[in-house]
Amino acid sequence: MFLFKFLKITRGDGMNIIIIGAQGSGKGTHSDRLSEKLGIPHISTGDIFRAEVKKGSELGKKVEGILNSGKLVPDEIVNEVLKKRLSEKDAKKGFILDGYPRNLEQAKNLDKIAKIDHVLYLEISDEKAIERISNRWQCKNCNTIYNLITLPPKKPGICDKCGGPLYQRDDDKEENVKKRLKIFHEITEPIIKYYKKKGILDIVNSESEVEETQRRIWSVMKNWKEMKKQGNE
Repeated sequence: MFLFKFLKITRGDGMNIIIIGAQGSGKGTHSDRLSEKLGIPHISTGDIFRAEVKKGSELGKKVEGILNSGKLVPDEIVNEVLKKRLSEKDAKKGFILDGYPRNLEQAKNLDKIAKIDHVLYLEISDEKAIERISNRWQCKNCNTIYNLITLPPKKPGICDKCGGPLYQRDDDKEENVKKRLKIFHEITEPIIKYYKKKGILDIVNSESEVEETQRRIWSVMKNWKEMKKQGNE
C-alpha cells in the first residue's frame, strides 16, 4: 500500500536521476523498475551502444571491439550519444541515467546538458559483484537482465517479458569483470565524492535480494519527496 501511494504522488514529477554502481550492483534492474513506476525513461549508454552493434551501424562497428574487451568507450563518443538521447522528447519530463557519468569529466559535461536532482549509489563488494555477474544473462530482444541466483527467469533461457532468448555477454566473463571493477574503483568512484559535495548523493547497500534493495531505494525516495515538500513551503 505504501509503495502505491508513494508512486502515485511521485509519478510525473520530472526528476532527473543518476544511478551509480559497480558491475553487478543491480543498476539495470533497479533503473528499469524505477522507470516503469515513475513513468520516465531509463537511459543506459551501454544499451544504446549494444543496440548499435546489433544493427551493424558505423557507431556499432566502432565500439564493438571496445565493449567486448571490457574497456570503456572514449568520452567524446559517449558524450555525443548521451547529448542526443537527452534531447529526445521522452527525456524532457525526467530520466534515469545508468552507466553515465563514469568519470569526473563526464560528470562536468553532464552539468552543461542537464540539471541532476538525485544520485543513487548502489554499493556492493567486488566479491559479491563477481558472483552475481557470472550468473547474469540478458534478453537478446528487449535487453531485460536476469540473474540465475537472485532474479531467474520463470523458464530457463527465456525472457519473462517478451519470450526472447537469453544469452551471456562477453563483458560478463570473469576476466573482463575484474578489469571493469578496477576501472570503476580508479575512475568512477571519484564522482561519488563529487555528487556528495553537491549534496545530492544517497548510498544504498545493494548486496541483499532485489526486493529488499528496492525497498531501501523507495525509502530514500520518500525522503527526497519530503525534502522537496519542505523546500516549497
